[in-house]
Amino acid sequence: MAQLMVRKVADELVKALKLRAAKHNRSAEQEHREILQAALRGPRRLLLADVLASMPDVGHDKDFARIQLDHRD
Repeated sequence: MAQLMVRKVADELVKALKLRAAKHNRSAEQEHREILQAALRGPRRLLLADVLASMPDVGHDKDFARIQLDHRD
């Protein structure tokens, strides 16, 4: 595996990384890997079923029935 070295990192950033790592019970190095992986992986795609399940119940199906206004055949 490759190794990365990051130089000239602000002390506040290093402190924040260490605090975040401690909250997740990880080393600062592992936390750094997790942050890089999450940033480069991109957003998680949502499943259509999850999106539909998260929609609020706003009425009955008949409330959304299409009403034909003109009298076309």
